[in-house]
Amino acid sequence: MANAWRRDRTTKLFSSKTSLLFISVTLLFLAFFFLTSRISNPSSSNQIYVKSSINLFPIIPPFDCYTSPQSHPVIANLVEGLKYPFLYSLSDFGTLPDKPHKNIVRMLKGKPFRRPDISVTVQELLEKMRNEGKTGMFIDVGANVGMASFAAAIMGFKVLAFEPVFENLQRICDGIHFNRVKDFITVFEAAVSDRIGNITFHKLVGRLDNSAISAAGAKMAFKSNEEVALQVRTIPLDELIPETEPVLLVKIDVQGWEYHVLKGATKLLSRKKGDAPYLIYEEDQRLLEASNSSSNEIRQFLKTVGYHECTQHGTDAHCVK
Repeated sequence: MANAWRRDRTTKLFSSKTSLLFISVTLLFLAFFFLTSRISNPSSSNQIYVKSSINLFPIIPPFDCYTSPQSHPVIANLVEGLKYPFLYSLSDFGTLPDKPHKNIVRMLKGKPFRRPDISVTVQELLEKMRNEGKTGMFIDVGANVGMASFAAAIMGFKVLAFEPVFENLQRICDGIHFNRVKDFITVFEAAVSDRIGNITFHKLVGRLDNSAISAAGAKMAFKSNEEVALQVRTIPLDELIPETEPVLLVKIDVQGWEYHVLKGATKLLSRKKGDAPYLIYEEDQRLLEASNSSSNEIRQFLKTVGYHECTQHGTDAHCVK
């Protein structure tokens, strides 16, 4: 009977310790519930958003790599001999197995892809500008599979890339993933021109790097390839590039359509010396004539916007103010 007094004692449901434990558990539960509901609700007022570059371009939305069908097969490799190396994915495999692309042969030999001249040029120019304290974006018109775009993006420069051929856009998307540069490159499925609208574009089957707006220009180098005509969007650079956006370098390679691209960038090219971009464009007289223009017409136009210094580098012209 020594412990009988314990049974007779009235039990307190809410002692100070019990009450404190109950309140603590309740608060922990409410805090957990609150936090999980905030995480699952993207419309929370404190949600952090990264401002997308899409908001900067209301006229034409950028190409969305994540909703695009994946290219296949994917054959990609590192480019040889660059100070800032990157990978790119082939769009032209050649005629397999008889005449494979030269870079496929290099891969089979355990070698990286051959260094594209435009990649070297872009990196050298941008590095020089950066060392001079200049900042701004790189514009790649006629991006193909991104060999110039990735050369700039891998250095940390913002890039706008324009390419109307869907298969090449897929390869650009490959390269964006491989090089981890999605925050640096904005891609547009469009042909750059001097007006907003649509135009007939001529794509060569098996030679996507020679497709052109001019049918004659597209087949000039590869007359035996099948040609496919399709409609593509056109956009002038002046409609996309804000006057306050610094631009360091513009590269244009559009198989003879260069004059129309330049005309559509009159405001950009009219910027004062020091703010106007360094200009690289393909100046192939045969391709220009196929698009009813000429190198002389381009040079005369460039003089009207202040570009009086142009030098020839192979089939490319380099112009500065």
